[in-house]
Amino acid sequence: MRNYRMLDSAQTDFDAVCRQFEWNIPTQFNIAHAVCDKHIDRSDQVALFYENEQGQTSQFSFGQLTTLSNQFANALAAKGVGRGDRVAIILPQRPETAIAHLAAYKLGAIALPLSVLFGPDALRYRLQDSCSKVVIADAARQEVLQDLRNELPELETIINCDATDKPGFWDLIENANDEFSVVETNADDAALLIYTSGTTGPPKGAVVSHRCLLGNLPGFELSHNFFPHKDDLFWTPADWAWTGGLIDALLPSWYYGVPVLGYEGGKFNPEKACQLMEKYKVRNAFIPPTALKMIRQVGDIRGKYDVNMRSIMSAGEMVGAELYEWGKQALGVEINEMWAQTEFNYIVGNCAAIMPVKPGSMGKTYAGHRVAPVDDEGNEMPVGEAGELAAHRDDPVMFLGYWNREQATKDKFIGEWWGTGDVGYRDEDGYLWFVGRKDDVISSAGYRIGPGEIEDCLLKHPAVAQAAVIGKPDELRGEAIKAFIVLAQGFVAKDILEDEIRSSVKNRLAAYEYPREIEFITELPLTTTGKVRRLELRQREQQNTKN
Repeated sequence: MRNYRMLDSAQTDFDAVCRQFEWNIPTQFNIAHAVCDKHIDRSDQVALFYENEQGQTSQFSFGQLTTLSNQFANALAAKGVGRGDRVAIILPQRPETAIAHLAAYKLGAIALPLSVLFGPDALRYRLQDSCSKVVIADAARQEVLQDLRNELPELETIINCDATDKPGFWDLIENANDEFSVVETNADDAALLIYTSGTTGPPKGAVVSHRCLLGNLPGFELSHNFFPHKDDLFWTPADWAWTGGLIDALLPSWYYGVPVLGYEGGKFNPEKACQLMEKYKVRNAFIPPTALKMIRQVGDIRGKYDVNMRSIMSAGEMVGAELYEWGKQALGVEINEMWAQTEFNYIVGNCAAIMPVKPGSMGKTYAGHRVAPVDDEGNEMPVGEAGELAAHRDDPVMFLGYWNREQATKDKFIGEWWGTGDVGYRDEDGYLWFVGRKDDVISSAGYRIGPGEIEDCLLKHPAVAQAAVIGKPDELRGEAIKAFIVLAQGFVAKDILEDEIRSSVKNRLAAYEYPREIEFITELPLTTTGKVRRLELRQREQQNTKN
């Protein structure tokens, strides 16, 4: 049986790799065994390097993680946690986070990762909706969890990872047996419950199966130029509470026995990011575009730091030509843009090692997947014509459905296709191009305009650090383009600067694509996954119009 490695990295033709790839998904599969316990032949190898904001460091081998997760699985079992129970984990990138995940998978339970950025209302909704039985959190979350407890009748246990008295996380481990037989789980059994950060409506819990990790692997390997190589070491600033940090970084790296750096440092700091990459000799990273734009402000990175990256994958927002070219010059790496969603992950992207990158494109469909722009009836669109980007439902990476929302799951299907809500088109070479979200596409004077291209163009101006574009209601054009801009350090908002930026877009793109209005702001509204909340910007404009 194949171990889900891609074809020989000597292969130099992307399309040939995809044509020859075949899935081989076993009936039984458990994430914890696949990413940790199976590495018995390298039990002494470091799996996790950890550092916190105070500079404290530690490291854990695969053998240590196997033992610790066995102990914590026994501790949870003693508290009545079993197959199918939801175990909420509200922790940043730290060892306890990884141990808790492994223990939950070993039990056949469902891990519910939650961001430490969530406030009381966000936690209440997710814990109530999921009927979580156990919550594992740090000291900072204890008070809010105790305040919410009366509203969470299913919640039986709150475990404090920082407790110095009993029974805290480490006390439970210390007193538990270190032998544990991993529950036999089917590949189709639920492993994770991840709430989507949708721009409209309440969040929905996406139920992710154990097999979804295997479905991620072809894209993961290709986006990191045939991962793994000797001396690879992975890091991402993305929170392990989200698909990007957990399933696109931590777990697939461990599947191949590659060490991961975990940093618990609060708000993203580009200088610190460079220091970490130098100190730990990071070779591979998933860095979202927003973080890359902040790193760009550091200046001469390789002149200041000994950074030697082998691969960078970026996703969550459009990378664009400007950021791609910067990556080549500043980091010596062709950034492999990737496109995915929590429900249907790691399905489209680039592999600079074996395919020419078209800057601004999302890339091509990765091996083992089917993706196409389709119309409202599920018919594939001709080359060059935009439609809703959709993924075929017969795919091991596809999620199991929305938690307790069968109709919401059914509503997302267009025949045999899963509708992503993203709009794009395929060019004559098979590359997919993102136009925008269905609700982000701007309709102005008869033109359908995607914000991504304009935002990428805005970044070409030296005064622009970050930018977001929306359509603003306009009596003449239907919608007029408005840009929200965060200025780079050293620049001051002035009318003459507005004119310069506006002209740069008009000259680089088209007359109908330049922002007729520009507003300088100190920061963009972001979701907890780092995506720009254009909906919030549109709502802000509507409120201003009423006033």
